[in-house]
Amino acid sequence: MCGIIGIICSDFCSKYFGKSIGLLIKESLLNLEYRGYDSVGFAISSYNKIIVRKSKGKITDVDKKLGFDEFDGKLAIGHTRWATHGEPNDINAHPHIDCRGVIAVVHNGIIHNYLELKENLKMRGHIFRSDTDTEVVPHLLEDLLSRGCTTLEALRELVKILNGAYALAIVISSEPNKIYFIRNVSPLVIGIHDSAIFIASDIPAFLRYTSRVIVLDDGDFGYISPSDIYIENLEKGVIDWRKRVKVIDWTSDMIAKGGFSHFMLKEIHEQPLALKNTLISITSEIAEVIKVISNADRVFLTACGSSYHAALAGGYMFNTLCGLNAISFIASEYLQYKKVFREGDVIIAISQSGETIDTLMAVREARKHGAKVVALANVLFSTIPRESDVALYTRAGPEIAVAATKTFTAQLLVLLYIAVELAKSLDIENIEYLNLIRKEMGILPEFAESVILLNEARIRRLAEKVKSKTNAFYLGRGIGVPISMEGALKLKEIAYIHAEAYSAGESKHGPIALVEEDFPVFFAIFDDEYKELLLSNLEEMKARRAFTVGLIPKNYGDLSKKLDFIIEMPRLTPYTAAILYSIPYQLIAYYTSVAKGLDPDKPRNLAKTVTVE
Repeated sequence: MCGIIGIICSDFCSKYFGKSIGLLIKESLLNLEYRGYDSVGFAISSYNKIIVRKSKGKITDVDKKLGFDEFDGKLAIGHTRWATHGEPNDINAHPHIDCRGVIAVVHNGIIHNYLELKENLKMRGHIFRSDTDTEVVPHLLEDLLSRGCTTLEALRELVKILNGAYALAIVISSEPNKIYFIRNVSPLVIGIHDSAIFIASDIPAFLRYTSRVIVLDDGDFGYISPSDIYIENLEKGVIDWRKRVKVIDWTSDMIAKGGFSHFMLKEIHEQPLALKNTLISITSEIAEVIKVISNADRVFLTACGSSYHAALAGGYMFNTLCGLNAISFIASEYLQYKKVFREGDVIIAISQSGETIDTLMAVREARKHGAKVVALANVLFSTIPRESDVALYTRAGPEIAVAATKTFTAQLLVLLYIAVELAKSLDIENIEYLNLIRKEMGILPEFAESVILLNEARIRRLAEKVKSKTNAFYLGRGIGVPISMEGALKLKEIAYIHAEAYSAGESKHGPIALVEEDFPVFFAIFDDEYKELLLSNLEEMKARRAFTVGLIPKNYGDLSKKLDFIIEMPRLTPYTAAILYSIPYQLIAYYTSVAKGLDPDKPRNLAKTVTVE
């Protein structure tokens, strides 16, 4: 959740980049804003001293107070904090220091045994200033170094002592040419530039300067210096880092707004390209996935947030198209399956970042019991794909806005592609229908573009009505249920309107009691076996004088007269149409958020990559 950046040069950074190291830190942290944060800080090593500046607030506001740009040097670390231990304030902001102020640490993750460690350190005379779990790290290092350990020996001990998920960047005043690091569960990547080495929570932090990266593994520790990288692992020994270097095919333009008001709107508009690129890539990657799944006794799909809704849709696709017993579950609830996973199972783990901690824990539990893992992620070389038997990638490009848009539709496309190819391999009947779906997938990018073009202006007007509401229902049946869940989540996430999604058949079993005059109810209606039942649910809502909005197939008869607001969609099979139905729901949430004067890119209390359980 937190953002980490470290930069080290052989001379003052302004000499190589034409800008101070403080400005580089600020720019890098701005590129990590999507991770969510409540406070900001940095530490710069200068003349064998460590200068620490930190404060509660947003980067631009804190910059006015602390003056990032004024600081230059050869080495610095920076941090944006998303509070877990201790309230958001100046004291709890990172970096944290030891008693003498000669060690500074930034941290992403949670240290589970910090209370025990803290009490032991206090008994040894250490003075703590914050309420955070992070502060035990500089004090532990101080303690180990005072007992004669070298820094690398101290890091080896820390790996053994610390229990939890953590990515750490550490500077020590007596070693002004090194940034030390440790990585366990929480993501950490190194960027290699001709004049500098970067270390960060995520690639966008330094993508403007380099696309050459090293993705660190669990248990890796070491340091970066202006001329060298050192990586060690307790289990693997010293690592030849040159064999780990990868080149990312993202460009710095991909993390710029490109003239759009917000990243979220840009990413909604990028969906035709994201779908096209994903479709091109998976055709050459799918064979091994089909082989693994077709040999499975059972198939599980697991994820969190929007990716969980994709997992639910994927489960529906596998059940109805392939005749598989596919089970979708929320990754954070993986413990209930501890006695269920077994050899012969396949678990499909879906994660935009490839680093979602709950999904990673589910993967590790399933593998422990002999299950094979298929990963679906958007970030190359991320942890979940690297710990899986087979990996597939969406090619959506970097997604900066916190709310998922293009990665969600790309996930749906990959899952549908798997389901269709799997159904064919299993000799499922109705090959003509499967070929029709496959044909529709091929032209899905064009359909996505037309959906945005034809509906965006009308949805903007709809948002003016929705913005004053405090509650809403999203109803669907079949594959429309997970699409409705995703629509409701978007409205909650960025417009702060309480929205709930239900299978439409459930509405009369309780939720309909909330419906009154002008209560917004959104319907996802497809040309399928559920349509007549949904019309009945629509009549129930109209009888309570609800304000009804319907996503309906084009030229759908008298249905348009029964709804207060219609959004006509391409007339396709429900499987491909479901991918497109997500787009108007994204636009409704986006324009409602904007109409309320909110920032849809950075919704309160949320982070893009959730790296704590």
